[in-house]
Amino acid sequence: MRTYLSVIDDQPEARTALRFAARRAAKTGGAVLILALVPAPEFVQWSGVQAAMEEEERLRVEAMVTQAAGSLFEETGLKPEILVRQGDPVTVVRALLDERPEVAALVLGAKAAAGPGPLVAHFAGAEAGQMPCPVMIIPGGLSDEALDRLS
Repeated sequence: MRTYLSVIDDQPEARTALRFAARRAAKTGGAVLILALVPAPEFVQWSGVQAAMEEEERLRVEAMVTQAAGSLFEETGLKPEILVRQGDPVTVVRALLDERPEVAALVLGAKAAAGPGPLVAHFAGAEAGQMPCPVMIIPGGLSDEALDRLS
C-alpha cells in the first residue's frame, strides 16, 4: 500500500504537511505513517532526573501525536500508523525509510518564514538525489483551502 510518511512536531508547518499527506492518502487509497520525534536528551548529572525528563518529553510528544492522529481520523476517516522514536531527526528518518520500503513519499512542511527547517534543508539538499522515495515539501503558509485544492 502506498504510504505517506509525515514527520510531526509542535510546529504549524508539520500540521500542514500532515494534512496534505492525509488528503493525498485518502484520494489515492493509501495510508499515513506519522513519525513523532523525541529529541535526544541533554546529559544531566543525576540519572534519575534524566530518566524523569526523558519520560516527560516522551509523554508530551505522544499526547501531541495522538491529538494529531485523532484530528486526521475525524477529517479523512484514515487511521494513521504512529511511530515515536528518539534521536537525531535526520538519522531517524533515514533509518525509517530504509526499514519501510512501502513509503511512497516523505512529506515535510517548510516554515513560512526564517528558512525551511532542518529536515527540509537536509532531504531537499545534498541527499535529494539519493532518496528511496520522492520528497514532498509543503509550504507552511498554505491555507486549508489551498491545501484542499492542491491535494
